[in-house]
Amino acid sequence: MSASLGLYRLQQVDRQIDRVRAQLEIIHKTLNNDAELRDALANVEQAQADHHRARHELKNAEAETQAQKAKIEHAESSLYGGKVQNPKELQDLQKDVASLKKHLTTLEERELEAMLAAEAAETALKTAKTHFEQIQARRGSEHKKLLDDQAGFVKDLERLSEEREASVNPIESGMLAIYDDLRKQKRGVAVTDFSENTCAACGSALNAAVQQNAKSSKQLAYCPTCGRILYAS
Repeated sequence: MSASLGLYRLQQVDRQIDRVRAQLEIIHKTLNNDAELRDALANVEQAQADHHRARHELKNAEAETQAQKAKIEHAESSLYGGKVQNPKELQDLQKDVASLKKHLTTLEERELEAMLAAEAAETALKTAKTHFEQIQARRGSEHKKLLDDQAGFVKDLERLSEEREASVNPIESGMLAIYDDLRKQKRGVAVTDFSENTCAACGSALNAAVQQNAKSSKQLAYCPTCGRILYAS
């Protein structure tokens, strides 16, 4: 077996390993990226706070309305109870009752507004919770598939690692070091074949001497342009 053939076969295994590792990295990032879920949870928490505030404001509005009604009842009791006989005092009481009732109208309008706001806040909270639960359910389904895919890729990686070990054994350490350096420099492609007298990686023309050297079983030949190891298929 030629030196370049061994390295070419090793590269085929290494490129498969690269692809599997890239897929595993994508799965890892996807599984750990819960930005959508965090945003949905933040919306729920904000909706809960808004709902709590709206309910609190409604209770205060209801309490103010009830307190105003109690004042009116007390004032009317004094006005119509017969205890006050002085015309001036009766006139003042009438004015007080009228003023209290006018303010009650304002308070009732505020109570209605608070009630509508509380209902809107409750609807918003239900919507936020539903959205959060939908995302949870979808992510659960997606995560199950990703975990299944991850398990499959891990098995592929174990198998390919064994293949790589078998491919590396017959290769001389010096050639293996050259191959590893070129893999780092050439974006994973250290070995390339050639056809019709041209390098398959960069397209440069190869003379007869270079092509003949590439067929050697003992030495490595390199593309004079891109510097990759040439493999004669």
